[in-house]
Amino acid sequence: MDCKLKIGIGSDAFPPTTDGISNVAQNYADKIKRCNLGEPVIITPKNPNQQDYKYDYEIFRYKSWWLPSKEGYSIGWPFKDELHQEIIDRNFDILHSHAPLATSYYFRRVVEKKKIPTVLTYHTKYEYDIDRRVPTKPAKDFAYHFLLNNINAADEVWVTSNGTVDSLRKLGYEGDYLVMPNGCDMPVITRSEAEIKELKHKLNIAQNLPVFIYSGRMIWYKNIQLILDACAKIKRDGNEFKLIMLGFGADEGAIKRYITKCGLKENVIWTGKIIDRKAIQDYYSVSDILLFPSVFDTNGLVVREAASVATPSLLVRESCAAEGIADGKTGFLCMESAHSIASTLERIANNKSLIKKVGTMAQQEIYISWEDAVKKAVDRYHIVIDNFKLNNSK
Repeated sequence: MDCKLKIGIGSDAFPPTTDGISNVAQNYADKIKRCNLGEPVIITPKNPNQQDYKYDYEIFRYKSWWLPSKEGYSIGWPFKDELHQEIIDRNFDILHSHAPLATSYYFRRVVEKKKIPTVLTYHTKYEYDIDRRVPTKPAKDFAYHFLLNNINAADEVWVTSNGTVDSLRKLGYEGDYLVMPNGCDMPVITRSEAEIKELKHKLNIAQNLPVFIYSGRMIWYKNIQLILDACAKIKRDGNEFKLIMLGFGADEGAIKRYITKCGLKENVIWTGKIIDRKAIQDYYSVSDILLFPSVFDTNGLVVREAASVATPSLLVRESCAAEGIADGKTGFLCMESAHSIASTLERIANNKSLIKKVGTMAQQEIYISWEDAVKKAVDRYHIVIDNFKLNNSK
């Protein structure tokens, strides 16, 4: 396919706001640009701390409301007619939104004025946030209706795992979907024992202890309490270990207090917010197992990130993050309980040969690069455009 597309990549989060969807949008734009697959333009709300000059592709910012918070989100406000015309005048071949929120609504308004094919990727289980944060039933109903209308407006809906479809159905979506997995922006690296030893020394981590890591947003509904309760049990049972907590988020103050309450303060290495991807990969390298018992995440980018350096993951059986993971072969599976996490870790934590074997298989079988993932997506863009033209010629 020689025809290069002009692609509008919509995301409600983009640096300096960092989360999973922000990471996805960056990688789509970067790989489309670097692999000469088309002309990407990021479409995202304005942010007072934005530093868009750092990127070698265009970033189009539209009006927003700024929320002064730890996570630094801007709320898009895409209601001005002139904004819609600016998108129309750019002659995009396709618009791809990565969340059914403000930017998807923006695309709906644009398409009302000029027909452009649209794709929406449903990345996360929005019903968790709606049910947790929206106080009244009428407000919840409005939020569900708003998301559903944005999803239904897309010409094609993508999900990152089959398990994500349950969330779509809870919102009321009844249409078709396509599984389009995310990739990993960390290169595959095979580190020697000597290199790992040197990294542990650099990061001030004892050489002879099992090392567990959690990587992601510091929010309770990622099942972080299960990790801490499990680690507290392991410690009570007389086992020594280190737990790396890598990330930041709205609940980090409460999580730190719970760490102290559980008696884990001496066991935990709290990294805080890290942007440098190489530094994050170094932390995966010194870890024996990624603890990711989230049943909220629909794909779990961190599982592939850990696999890039042959670090296996412990995941909840039948969760979306565990999709495609074979227990004891490409990862480890447990039940959604602190007891199950603890008993699994006590069984495997000191079995270095098993951990190494499973980590190597994870690296070989579940890792997918962003280059491969985005090339697959761009191939699909051409099909979406062809189908759109066919449907609109009738």
